[in-house]
Amino acid sequence: MHYISTRGQSPAQSFSQILLGGLAPDGGLYLPETYPVFTDADLSAMRGMSYHDLAFAVLSRFVTDIPAEDLRDIIKRTYRAEVYCHTRSDEKADDITPLRTLAPNLHILGLSNGPTLAFKDMAMQLLGNLFEYVLGKAGQGINILGATSGDTGSSAEYAMRGKKGVKVFMLSPYQKMSAFQTAQMFSLPDENIFNIAVRGVFDDCQDMVKAVSNDHAYKAAHQIGAVNSINWARVAAQVVYYFKGYFAATKANTEQVSFCVPSGNFGNVCAGHIARMMGLPIKHLVVATNENDVLDEFFRTGVYRPRGSANTYHTSSPSMDISKASNFERFIYDLMGRDAEQIRVLWGEVDKGGAFDLSQSPAFKAVTEQFGFQSGVSTHADRLNTIRKVWNDYGVMIDTHTADGVKVAWERREADVPMIVLETAQPAKFAESIREALHQEPSRPKGMEHLEALPQRFEVMDASVDAIKAYITQHI
Repeated sequence: MHYISTRGQSPAQSFSQILLGGLAPDGGLYLPETYPVFTDADLSAMRGMSYHDLAFAVLSRFVTDIPAEDLRDIIKRTYRAEVYCHTRSDEKADDITPLRTLAPNLHILGLSNGPTLAFKDMAMQLLGNLFEYVLGKAGQGINILGATSGDTGSSAEYAMRGKKGVKVFMLSPYQKMSAFQTAQMFSLPDENIFNIAVRGVFDDCQDMVKAVSNDHAYKAAHQIGAVNSINWARVAAQVVYYFKGYFAATKANTEQVSFCVPSGNFGNVCAGHIARMMGLPIKHLVVATNENDVLDEFFRTGVYRPRGSANTYHTSSPSMDISKASNFERFIYDLMGRDAEQIRVLWGEVDKGGAFDLSQSPAFKAVTEQFGFQSGVSTHADRLNTIRKVWNDYGVMIDTHTADGVKVAWERREADVPMIVLETAQPAKFAESIREALHQEPSRPKGMEHLEALPQRFEVMDASVDAIKAYITQHI
């Protein structure tokens, strides 16, 4: 399996070659040359597998340059009950991603049992082990530069803490994450972790990561790597739980399901798109946004219009406070028939701060008819109402992002098709909104009761690419 860039001007690479990077040298994102496809017989064989066996079945199709037994060992060490131990009281400790049924054909796939209580752990824990393996084989080190709107940062830092040859420089928007999210990141004492709070919004952080990645001389000289969802390995790891959710919600491969995915950077739902391309019987992929509804605007109108910092809202589902969805380019590449020249034209406009309009393109009809996408929007009031309703009706407490997903899932649900909402995080990470909605405190896993009281280590900086480069150079 080799990987090509969406911009079409970089050579094909192996999995290990693209693992430590991020953007391709031409500024595009890596995708497989072709998607592996599972047959009905393959799906039947996978249906009863444990999570780590299922992960191997999926990931071994993408990772062909790591010996199978080594890959199996990495996956087994990643998806263990000891790592995904923050299950709820009514769930088995070894069920990595439990399916919770709210009502007939309405489910939540639990993805937040990992060390940082967010779905990002599902991919990031694997990434940490893959990095350590590949770096060890090559005798190299790496300096990871990432950006987070809330959950990626802590997931990356917990996955990379103490890893040999790895340093992490994580950018986050200053004072725009929840208190729990901030404390999870800034309280880590590990010497290989560096937190940088940027005066601005997530998109400013993300733009700086891309700018550094596109400075090829600096990137090579300083061994800069990426863990954001622009990293293909993260997307590949997320594909696995779509298969797990499908098998948990169905009895036969003739059945279809739909997934509703709270979305900001489009990485999570992009993994669903890839699972669908691989033969998983998904009817619809429903994109749920908050007030930062750039993606909903595209799926409704065909216009992709990223917004600047001044028009990116700070909301109560802050991990989705994103107005420039990095992974969207991967889907549009498939939508446009993998025409790299068209992608260069479209993202040439986006990279200049502009927009593009596909409403008159024949491809726009395929968004829903061929690729199954739908969308919807949820507001702060919707989130609070949904949290209350799910708690009162089903006795299940959900976080604000998952609430965005459930609200849109209710609107798009079909009576005869199971709808699976992907959980974003545990409610403890967003206690302020839980208190507002339910007038009670969400429970916290053992050991996290006094997280915000721990000492915090971070630097506050302006949104300056030169300043970030200087800081990295000083600390490696």
